[in-house]
Amino acid sequence: MILEVAILDVKKGEEKNFESAFSRAQIIISSMEGYISHQLKNCIEKPNRYILLVNWETIENHTIGFRESKQYQEWQKLLHHFYDPFPEVHHYTDISSR
Repeated sequence: MILEVAILDVKKGEEKNFESAFSRAQIIISSMEGYISHQLKNCIEKPNRYILLVNWETIENHTIGFRESKQYQEWQKLLHHFYDPFPEVHHYTDISSR
């Protein structure tokens, strides 16, 4: 299992709009092959910061299967205009599975 971690800095004042758009976008990601689960958390100290945690079966399920799909184009339209700066995304694996 691979954990995708994205720290999302949303433009100030757009938090509620982002959350609303994410509620629609999560339907897209949860329908993708290899998707296991996700969580979106809001930062207490910095209210316009979120962390997105997505569990995938493989890294390719995210980097190829999702990012190269038609569904990703819709994901982009819904969410990408909220970010400033654009988030870095990293992938993690459990050290016990190496």
